[in-house]
Amino acid sequence: MENNVKVQRQEGAKVCLMSPEQLRNKFPWINTEGVALASYGLEDEGWFDPWCLLQGLRRKVQSMGVLFCHGEVTRFISSSNRMETASGEEVTLKRIHEVHVKMDRSLEYQPVECAIVINAAGAWSGQIAELAGIGKGPPGTLQGTKLPVEPRKRYVYLWHCPQGPGLETPFVIDSSGAYFRREGLGNNYLGSCSPTELSPQEEEPDPGNLEVDHGFFQDKVWPHLAQRVPAFETLKVRSAWAGYYDYNTFDQNGVVGPHPLVVNMYFATGFSGHGLQQAPAVGRAVAEMVLEGSFQTIDLNPFLFSRFYLGEKVQEHNII
Repeated sequence: MENNVKVQRQEGAKVCLMSPEQLRNKFPWINTEGVALASYGLEDEGWFDPWCLLQGLRRKVQSMGVLFCHGEVTRFISSSNRMETASGEEVTLKRIHEVHVKMDRSLEYQPVECAIVINAAGAWSGQIAELAGIGKGPPGTLQGTKLPVEPRKRYVYLWHCPQGPGLETPFVIDSSGAYFRREGLGNNYLGSCSPTELSPQEEEPDPGNLEVDHGFFQDKVWPHLAQRVPAFETLKVRSAWAGYYDYNTFDQNGVVGPHPLVVNMYFATGFSGHGLQQAPAVGRAVAEMVLEGSFQTIDLNPFLFSRFYLGEKVQEHNII
């Protein structure tokens, strides 16, 4: 946590560290048992409505001439060239020329000629990469390295608690992984708890549907909430929903930039729950890579696809 705060301060964020006593004085409703240290954002903190932001971005690019076509990619048409690396390994370079898109409510596909393909298919980007032949080579080779992104189902619950924390409540993330924030003025709260890489596999929800498991809240979320905020011992869940993370099983961080062998496919995926927060920077970075051939504003080279082949994880701590 101290290292994270140091980085945040270097980037201009107004963040402070608080002892358990300071935390208790600031927020009397928190039970500080088991807390050694807390971090707190002093200004420019908050949250936004993801759907509204997405629609705002969508409408803006439409006004600039971007055409949205809703369908399912079923095939890539590409050409291939063989070459030998400096180490003597023979590899095949591919270039995609055409994408087949199956249109909604139709048995036909629409062929789309292309010079560049941006794989920003979220939870399904691993399947799209596989369609392009990525990961189809011998194991342990660059050609055999898959895009390790898959759908992971996550729940969000909305509950009511008349005696819950007041209007000064920040977005709270507990060391257990449970998190919550206020939702509006009527003592409603929104939050959940996500399984981690250390969680037993059976705790991972079935991604085959978007049904909500209310038992998950009862067994895995509520105990952590009530331990940290005693007022939450009496609450009532009012609604819930489920959605997908584009989950990067390698290191839970984004994949940004070109594929080394499918030379005109670029990635913007694998953000594992942080995509919308990082989207403006990633959009600029991918545009720079396409237009200039390299990242210009922020060096995102650690997030290239090649790290999967090289085994170089980009790990982040104290995140949800």
